[in-house]
Amino acid sequence: MSFFTKDNKTAFEAISHAQFIAFAPILFQATKALRDLGILNLIEDSGVNGIELEEIYTKLKLSEYGVRVLVEAGLGIGLLTKNDEKYSLTKTGVFILNDKMTRVNFDFTNDVCYEGMFTLTDSIVKGKPTGLKALGDWPTVYEGLSTMKQPAQNSWFAFDHYYSDGSFDSALKQLFKRKPKHILDIGGNTGKFTMKCLSYDPDVKITMLDLPQQLGMAKENISKTSFADRVSYHPINILDENNRFPKGADAIWMSQFLDCFSETEIVGILKRCYEALDDDGCVYIMETFWDRQKFEIGAFSLQMTSLYFTNIANGNSQMYDSKVFNKLIDAAGFKVIEQIDNIGISHTVQICKKKSV
Repeated sequence: MSFFTKDNKTAFEAISHAQFIAFAPILFQATKALRDLGILNLIEDSGVNGIELEEIYTKLKLSEYGVRVLVEAGLGIGLLTKNDEKYSLTKTGVFILNDKMTRVNFDFTNDVCYEGMFTLTDSIVKGKPTGLKALGDWPTVYEGLSTMKQPAQNSWFAFDHYYSDGSFDSALKQLFKRKPKHILDIGGNTGKFTMKCLSYDPDVKITMLDLPQQLGMAKENISKTSFADRVSYHPINILDENNRFPKGADAIWMSQFLDCFSETEIVGILKRCYEALDDDGCVYIMETFWDRQKFEIGAFSLQMTSLYFTNIANGNSQMYDSKVFNKLIDAAGFKVIEQIDNIGISHTVQICKKKSV
C-alpha cells in the first residue's frame, strides 16, 4: 500500500500534526458542540458575508463567553475563518455540517465508541472489549444490538447500513451472475440484503443465519413483504463450533460479517461453510479491506474502525488487510477465483470455491 511507505512530512508539519493528535478528544467535542448548538448552521446561513460574534450568541440565546471559546476553537480546528470580525464556514465546516458519511462516522464515534475508548489500552492487554461496558453488560456488542439504548443503537445501525447499503446494488450483480437457487445469508442482520435478493430474483430462496435477537428483527421486517414465504430462519450462535450450518445451498453470502471475528474464528466459520456448501457452489465474501482502498482516507477510516472492534465490539477482530484474510480463506480449504474491488464506497467482493473440486 503506497499510502504508508514513506514519511513525507517536514519536521514542522510533523510536530504540528502531533499537537493536533494531542488535543484530538477536545477538538472532537468542540466540533460536536459547534454542530449541535446550531452555531455552524447559523454561520453557514450567513453566507459569504459572514456573521459577527454578538449576532451568533444573541440569536442562539447563548452566553458571549461560551460562543467565543467555541468559535475560536473552530478557527484552530479549521472549521471557521475570521475576517473583519466576521466568522464564515470553511470547506471542512461545510462537510461536518452537511456530508452524510461524515455525520454517520461522527455520530458512531461519539455515541458508540467515545466513552469506551478510554480503556483501549486495557483491551489490547487483556484481549477483551473492555470499553463495551459503557454501552451495556454483554459479552460482545452483537448480543446487545436489539436492546441497546439510544442514541447508540441508531448510530450503530446508521454506520453499519451506510457502508453496506451503498454497495448492495453492485454486489447483487456479482452474486446473481451464477444464478444461485438457494443462498445462505450468514449474519443477515436486519434482513436488508435478503430482501434485495428476493426482489432481484423471483425464484431464489434464502436461509438466514444469525443470533436469535437479530433474526427476530429481520423476520419482523421481512414478514411485511410479499416474498416472506421464500425465507427460512436458522437461529445460531456462530461462535459455537458445534452449531453446524444447514446443507444444500449453492451460494453462501457474508457481508461485513467475517470482520467481526478473530482469525481462528474466521477459519472455523469458513470450514463450516465448506461442509454446508454444494461442491459446485460459491462463497461470496464482501468486506472492507484497508489495503484495497482507492484513497488514503479510506484506509485511515478502516484502520480506526478496527479499534472499535478491539475496544467495543468483541476484542479480537478488525478491518483486515486482504493479504492476512486470504491466508484464512486458504486455510479453510477455499480458493479465491475472483476479486472485485471498488464495490460501493469501500468494499471488495471475493468469490471463493472449494480447492478440492
